[in-house]
Amino acid sequence: MDDEAIDYATVFQSLPAMVALLTPELVYADANAEFLRMSGRTREEVVGRYVFDVFPENPDDSAPSGMRNLAASLKRVLETGERDTMALQRYDVEDPRRPGEWTERYWSPVNAPVRGPDGEVVLVVHRVEEVTELIKARGAPTGSRARGLEAELYTRARELQDLNERLREAHAREREVAIALQEAMLPARRQVGHHDAAVRYRPAVGALNVCGDWYDVVDLVGGNRIGVAVGDVVGHGLRAAGIMGQLRSALSAASRVAAGPAEALNVLGRYAHVVDGAESATAVTTFIDFDEHTITYSSAGHPPPVLVHADGRVEFLDQATDPPLDAQFDPVPRPQASIGYADGAILVLYTDGLIERRREDIDTGLARLAESLRRHRGEDPETLADSVLLELLPPGGATDDTALVIVQL
Repeated sequence: MDDEAIDYATVFQSLPAMVALLTPELVYADANAEFLRMSGRTREEVVGRYVFDVFPENPDDSAPSGMRNLAASLKRVLETGERDTMALQRYDVEDPRRPGEWTERYWSPVNAPVRGPDGEVVLVVHRVEEVTELIKARGAPTGSRARGLEAELYTRARELQDLNERLREAHAREREVAIALQEAMLPARRQVGHHDAAVRYRPAVGALNVCGDWYDVVDLVGGNRIGVAVGDVVGHGLRAAGIMGQLRSALSAASRVAAGPAEALNVLGRYAHVVDGAESATAVTTFIDFDEHTITYSSAGHPPPVLVHADGRVEFLDQATDPPLDAQFDPVPRPQASIGYADGAILVLYTDGLIERRREDIDTGLARLAESLRRHRGEDPETLADSVLLELLPPGGATDDTALVIVQL
């Protein structure tokens, strides 16, 4: 069943849990049937109203801190763009039919952001689990015991919130270090003889999603030749960045002495076999001979390079594709293929973050890349790289790293 066949409005209303949608101004944009039923309110009494007008604090009892804690949680979600899970909260909920009459409720909320195309939080999903009957069945505390339990719940909630904040800070620091490490190991833009080459690296969005994408451009021994490669390491964070550095360096060294790209990948595959965490890594490498006007290439499970011919024809170099590095227990020689080109052609290498999207066939992403390259083929490599990234990456950033290399031939 595809997305168009699913009535998501009906699904939302049928959810068995209490769920509401809040705007950044904390106004109810929608609420499902279970939320209205359990809260004892009609849709007209909820939608379009400020959350704390619908559920105010009890002015006669300051002990229940659920509303104050909820306000702090919603503020964190809007400021950080990250989900916030709250501890069990005690609320005093006013009966809308009997003003001034309050009922003690125990709710366990989770607040999660919904991002718009620009990455900004446009809605907050407010989900509530009703546990009042469970608390009462176990003997609801009263009097000083109730106030003591409320104080303990508040303390535990604050401790959990502080822990979440420290974890977010630690993850953010790891992301910064991983990105700095990757950028330090990846070469900057360069002039390749009389040919321009543009390189780009875009980290994934999210504190934990720094991955192991890499690229390399190396001078080859003998003649007017260079090697251009990209690769992708499975995993996230500093570990993936470290493995990326090892594989990139190994392929760079192998390419300088190998007879061709297939031999260079054979060497890299044997090296990956002894590197913990390099399993299922992918790579593609091309040897460009500017004198002979040929490109020889080999791929280890990686998306194919693209050759944009001088006449505008776009061709994927997919005639020498093999499994990822270290995928075969007994390595066998990898295939390689060659293709000629005319002056004015462009070679493009990239990682899967540029083309892959959830619930979308990879051929759709490849076709989107081909069309973008065809449309912008008259641009210089630096401008072309920016145009392709702008068109293909989601406005809020991709959930996978993206590396891109463009060489003017």
